[in-house]
Amino acid sequence: MSEGSDQRARVLCLGDALVDLVCERHVRDVSEAPAFVPHLGGSGAAVAAVAARAGAPVALAAAAGDDDWGRWLRARLAGAGVDVSAFALEPGAATPVALVTVAESGAPSARVYGEPPVVEIPSPGSALFLTAAGLADSASREAVMATRAAALEAGLPVVFDPGLRGRRWRSQADAAASANACVPGALLVRASAWEAAVMTGEDDVERAALALVKAGARLVVVTLGDEGAILRGELRADAFGVPAQVVSTLGAGDVFTGTLLARLALSDFYPPAVAAGLRDAVAAAARACERWGAVD
Repeated sequence: MSEGSDQRARVLCLGDALVDLVCERHVRDVSEAPAFVPHLGGSGAAVAAVAARAGAPVALAAAAGDDDWGRWLRARLAGAGVDVSAFALEPGAATPVALVTVAESGAPSARVYGEPPVVEIPSPGSALFLTAAGLADSASREAVMATRAAALEAGLPVVFDPGLRGRRWRSQADAAASANACVPGALLVRASAWEAAVMTGEDDVERAALALVKAGARLVVVTLGDEGAILRGELRADAFGVPAQVVSTLGAGDVFTGTLLARLALSDFYPPAVAAGLRDAVAAAARACERWGAVD
């Protein structure tokens, strides 16, 4: 769906958008980085772009500065097929950027500069995707949770991906509580094994997935890195890992979630689409690890 379309997007995505400035060689820290290359960043933006490229009609409600980087972000999202009518460029604000370096193992490290402007959230279309990006500060948490409540009250499917790493939480307990508040009523919760442990206190992924189901999620997918993913809840499935020549794991989880979100949207949110698409999502995440910019 392109900018200016009067068709309502089926999926409203809430999350952050920023510019990832990535050093495209393996270094130990930022002091060794010879140069940086811009890539689309932020969990909300990345998931929306992946889902849109897979054919799902999505809109992203986010904000950036009315500057060169903000216009770059907006253009990249629109080019991916994301409806950017709810993507605001705020005069006087600076677009957040992250300096990203990647270790030999493929593990990224990021230094984030700047805070995203507060975004005005429109009414959901016929589904809602959200991350924890708007929950780390009280200024936007109320609006995000009100939108979620309105979606559930209207009987719309809600998909939640916590994306807890890299947030400026007051404490890990605050991160867990904020994420757990988004679980009840969700059609799908997608969490990494680490996030599931933070949210539930369970180090065993099976027990963690069960705890999230008991907390009110219909379907729970826990990703296990190169070991694949498990689906628990109303449906049960396992997907083994796919071999990959890892360059960087930056954004691989967003590619996984965006792939599943597209499968759900294109099936009119038919739950078995999650089970059917689980291995494809694992494969897409593995391929993303083989390039510097996961969604570019």
